Amino acid sequence: MVDETIAVLVTGAERRLLEPEVRRDPEALEDLLDESFREIGKSGRLWTRTELVDVMTGADSVDVQSAVVTGEHAELIAPDVVLLTYTLDADGARSRRSSLWKVAGGRPRMLFHQGTPLGPFVG
Repeated sequence: MVDETIAVLVTGAERRLLEPEVRRDPEALEDLLDESFREIGKSGRLWTRTELVDVMTGADSVDVQSAVVTGEHAELIAPDVVLLTYTLDADGARSRRSSLWKVAGGRPRMLFHQGTPLGPFVG
């Protein structure tokens, strides 16, 4: 069980990462992503914080046009670390998402993220 205040901080920060203006702003991304951040993308590629910020803010970046988050579940796995899981429907594609967040001094920063595409018959 996670404190409601921490859950609100983490889910709010996760949703900010879906906002086009945040996705295009290197400073906003760096503020939300811990220096040690890693992501496993849908292709299986491992991304570092620097690589992801460069891709998301570069000339070839793609904005999420529509994003619907459902089934959010926040779980405290250490005194200052929260596991957040949810389903994302974005631009016609569904995926299950998980991310680890460190919360220190009321400031959430993402440590790790992974999204797994869902097929059409997965609930």
